[in-house]
Amino acid sequence: MTTTPRAQGATVWLTGLPSAGKTTIARLLGDRLKAEGHRVEVLDGDEIRRFLSAGLGFSRADRNTNVQRIGLVAEVLARNGVLCVVPVIAPYADSREAVRGRHEKSGTPYLEVHVATPVEVCSERDVKGLYAKQAAGELTGLTGVDDPYEPPADPALVLRTQEQAPQESADAVHALLVERGLA
Repeated sequence: MTTTPRAQGATVWLTGLPSAGKTTIARLLGDRLKAEGHRVEVLDGDEIRRFLSAGLGFSRADRNTNVQRIGLVAEVLARNGVLCVVPVIAPYADSREAVRGRHEKSGTPYLEVHVATPVEVCSERDVKGLYAKQAAGELTGLTGVDDPYEPPADPALVLRTQEQAPQESADAVHALLVERGLA
């Protein structure tokens, strides 16, 4: 009996402020990878929070729990040959490091991509109206405004979405995957 080699999985972790462009980039990248025949899953942070992490709030502990849950799912999928694209804020460096460590322990490729859009640009985009609610006093704990965001110290790639179109950002991530032999 012959078996075909299993596809190499990996996690592409897109971290950045709300409205930075993470989900748009993830969907464009995911569509391209699927069109190329890869097994792909986009684990959108908002969808995960609604279902897998329902009931969690936005305290540091709850945000950490949410990130660890997403990290576990991503690592399991990636370990089993799926290219897992994960657009999440993941504001705390220690939470992201724990996810990286989980991947390293299992020998699963993990690429951290910083979607480094300035808060002023994110506030103008305000895709979900969060910045407007925060400015009106209707929301507290907004990452990057009145709750910290700890940028990655050594990401595999930095995307400055204020300087390039979403497709260019997705293409840059794709090029990184190709460079690393993952796509």
